[in-house]
Amino acid sequence: MADADAEDRTEQPTAKRLREARERGQIARSRELGAAAALGAGTLALASTGPSLAAACASWLRGALSFTRAGLAEPDLAAHAGRLALDLFLIVAPLVAAAVFAALVAPLAMGGLAFSVKAMTPDFSRLNPVAGLRRLVEPRALAELAKALLRVALVGAVAWFALRARIVEFLSLAAVPVPLAIAHGASLVLFALAALTLALVGIAAIDVPYQLWRHRRDLRMTREEIRDELKESEGRPEVKGRIRRLQHQMANRRMLEAVPRADAVVVNPTHYAVALAYDGKRMRAPRVVAKGVDLIAQAIRETAQRHGVAIVEAPSLARALYRQVELDREVPVALYAAVAQVLTFIYQLRAWRRHGGRMPQPPTLGPGETPGGEADPDSKPDL
Repeated sequence: MADADAEDRTEQPTAKRLREARERGQIARSRELGAAAALGAGTLALASTGPSLAAACASWLRGALSFTRAGLAEPDLAAHAGRLALDLFLIVAPLVAAAVFAALVAPLAMGGLAFSVKAMTPDFSRLNPVAGLRRLVEPRALAELAKALLRVALVGAVAWFALRARIVEFLSLAAVPVPLAIAHGASLVLFALAALTLALVGIAAIDVPYQLWRHRRDLRMTREEIRDELKESEGRPEVKGRIRRLQHQMANRRMLEAVPRADAVVVNPTHYAVALAYDGKRMRAPRVVAKGVDLIAQAIRETAQRHGVAIVEAPSLARALYRQVELDREVPVALYAAVAQVLTFIYQLRAWRRHGGRMPQPPTLGPGETPGGEADPDSKPDL
């Protein structure tokens, strides 16, 4: 089953998958890189502080091997040994600090700094001895064992060849004065440490790409997982449809609320309805404040009737306004003349209702002519 599942995981991990893995503390790491960095930093620190470190160690050794009457009379030998150990630690502290700092900083070059609470949560399933024995024979565990044996063999071979090349110099240290032997022995130690550092750097250069590749391989996804993630990120189709319906209902409700403030509603008369508003002080041209077809058009007409907004039957103009003008946009220049006729009729109608007199006649358009000069075969000749 595991092999079949691995075969199905053919897709590269998405950004969301990588982010979730990072939150779980699952980041590519290379132990070889940390070991090489720690040994290299310690070697550099030893090379740069060698003389002062040697002098401090010699002073500490002389103090540790010198005995005074007051020192021999001290009853607490454990406290004296503790002070000596503390003094020695303070001497070698720069070397230890350099190695520890490099070991902590080196992993940042691969995956950066990550703090995960999930990774710190106890996992009691790992205490199962059967599962532990099963993990010992997994391909990953065998690969780690092979890598450890290869590392030991490579480091041992490098150390052997490094010492073999200078074995004569090492044996001749017994025949030279002690100060010269210490200085020359220190150079031999630095040479051996540098050789070991280069060997570990070579191992890290192989292990780092391998760890990055394995990390992404372990996070690979199936096509079904990618589809599910896409649905979760963009929303389920049924949820998106419901959201769109709610948004459409809210937009229609806001649009119908603008109908009572309109100056006129141009209708088809049954299928189209467009509400127009115009304020010469605030608008450059009439504006479409509501529009719709079929049920929405019926709602616009009913709202206009309830609030006393004039309704003008102009099929050509209604179709043109619905098709050419977006909601809450000004009427285009091509429709100025036709809209002006409608608004003029509305203003005359209002004046007639207030003052009486001769009833104004509705505007007329030529048969089959769309306002603005465009042909409309579906339009009706009468308004």
